[in-house]
Amino acid sequence: MNKNNWNEIDWGITLAPLGIILLISAALLLIPEKAQNVITFLNSFFVNEFGFFYMLLGLGILILAVWLAFSKYGGVRLGTIEKPKYGNFRWGAMIFTSTMAADILYWSLVEWAYYYEATPFGMEQMTLAQKQDMASAYPLFHWGPIPWAFYILPAVAYAYMMHVKKRNRQTLSEACRTTLGKRTDRWQGRFIDIFAVVGLLAGTATTFSLATPLLAGAAARVFHIKETKFLSIVILLIIGVVFMAAVLWGMKAIAHLASICVVLFVILAGIFFFGGPKVYLIETGITAIGTVVQNFVHMATWMDPLRLSGDGVNGFPQTWTVFYWAYWIAWFVATPFFIARISEGRTIRQTVLGGLSCGLLGTYTSFLTFGGFGLYQQTHGVVDVAGSLAAGVNPSTVILQVFDQLPITSVALVVLILAMIAFYASTFDAITLVVAGYSEKQAKRADEPRKGLRIFWAFVFLLLPIALMFSESTLSMLQTVSIIAAFPLGLIMILIVYSFLKEIRKDSTKG
Repeated sequence: MNKNNWNEIDWGITLAPLGIILLISAALLLIPEKAQNVITFLNSFFVNEFGFFYMLLGLGILILAVWLAFSKYGGVRLGTIEKPKYGNFRWGAMIFTSTMAADILYWSLVEWAYYYEATPFGMEQMTLAQKQDMASAYPLFHWGPIPWAFYILPAVAYAYMMHVKKRNRQTLSEACRTTLGKRTDRWQGRFIDIFAVVGLLAGTATTFSLATPLLAGAAARVFHIKETKFLSIVILLIIGVVFMAAVLWGMKAIAHLASICVVLFVILAGIFFFGGPKVYLIETGITAIGTVVQNFVHMATWMDPLRLSGDGVNGFPQTWTVFYWAYWIAWFVATPFFIARISEGRTIRQTVLGGLSCGLLGTYTSFLTFGGFGLYQQTHGVVDVAGSLAAGVNPSTVILQVFDQLPITSVALVVLILAMIAFYASTFDAITLVVAGYSEKQAKRADEPRKGLRIFWAFVFLLLPIALMFSESTLSMLQTVSIIAAFPLGLIMILIVYSFLKEIRKDSTKG
């Protein structure tokens, strides 16, 4: 790399977030008690005291997204090309697999069990039917229209900035230029971008660790080897090799990897559906969707002021709904940029409605199939998943017990391993593509960020989870850091949406 290339890199945005995360990690490792006290206080302050902010933001973003799709701006084309850059299947596959697909696959296997013994809406002594309905419905809500709107609406704003306004910089601060003006290029804009990358790193550091125990357990079962920390690290490195290879091959590799992910996902879903209680899965799925539709407004606004559904400090919505909204917000730094990049040529209406549809199709299929299979084992007394989790059993161990109920467990585990590796590789390759763009002072809009930067960020995404893998409490605390970061990121999201609406209305008036 020559001198000019070095000068083209924004070293502040490249190194400052990494330094901040390393300092936070060092504090968590060296003075864990003091760090945990501080984080616990901040977590209570933002999630408990300001939980209403996350709830209102989620509902507001969804309403704005739907309004935008059906407004006069819905027909605005995001770019100058007449046809979309990617076909519907490949576009939809990349939206699903390159966003939260790996997390969706993991949580769909076990999340329902956390709600099975919960008491949402203040209900007490629920019947078996009520437990089943709530356990199957709430995952659909937490991975439904509101969280996907956190991605799709900012994606439209970014796509308008990139493909209509033809701006080269692809950062959060640039998306705020209409409102910030010259301050975008000053400390205010740099603060937004540095903080955005810090929040993303904090969130993604735990995402890798989420699936590692499950992957390690599955690999140990399939290959008849001992499950160790070393095996977990090897799995992380394999994921890293796959997505680094995709990094070198660029967008074509991401598109092909997304298609492979969809095929593996369909195969695994088919094993669960045809090897499980088909009628039960269909009927439970219909009931769950109906429950969400009937209770959507209640779910989206229920805050449990008396905390009757929890421990008196945090209720069910604080523990789960606010947590999930914050977790999705932490990822809006990068994921919507990728969706915006692949949406060139589509209208705003197509991007909003199509993006929401593809996201919901993937998540609902996953939760209704994998979650429904586990729920059947619970309600029919085969495997007490909820009881095991309440007793402190590792979630991955319980998930593998559910897999044991399949007619072809070994085959299903192999497909699971391949699918999760491919999903994580696809997700982090897409994120690396975006974050590397933050590191370039003036990237050409049509070009991909230089490969050296993408490989650098690929190593960063791998190093943190490996370094923190040996302390579960540290991982838990770092996850809380991402939740805390979501509060100011939520304010930035509001600024971005406001700037976009202000700009598109101004352009419409000119036209």
